[in-house]
Amino acid sequence: MNAIATAATPSPMPPSAKTLRVVVKGRVQGVFFRDWTVQTARELGLNGWVRNRRDGSVEALFSGDPTAVDEMVERRCRVGPPAAVVTALSAFPSEDDPGQGFQRKPTV
Repeated sequence: MNAIATAATPSPMPPSAKTLRVVVKGRVQGVFFRDWTVQTARELGLNGWVRNRRDGSVEALFSGDPTAVDEMVERRCRVGPPAAVVTALSAFPSEDDPGQGFQRKPTV
């Protein structure tokens, strides 16, 4: 009976997720930045979204394992896909719900 109770006990919670909202500026529209971001974030197992902004920047929300979020923001997004030229990147902690998976959202 004790084994059944143990089997029903939830497994330990994974490490706390980290969520960052990021704005990337430079030549980041028209260079497949959003599609590259979706593919790269999915490879890293992140949840969230990416979208173009009317001011020419790209905005994204990344959530997941803190190491993977840092890799995406600090290493990958600072460079972007081959045709991109990133001139600035701002990252802010966020409490927004990233949803499940990673998707491309419409321009705002």
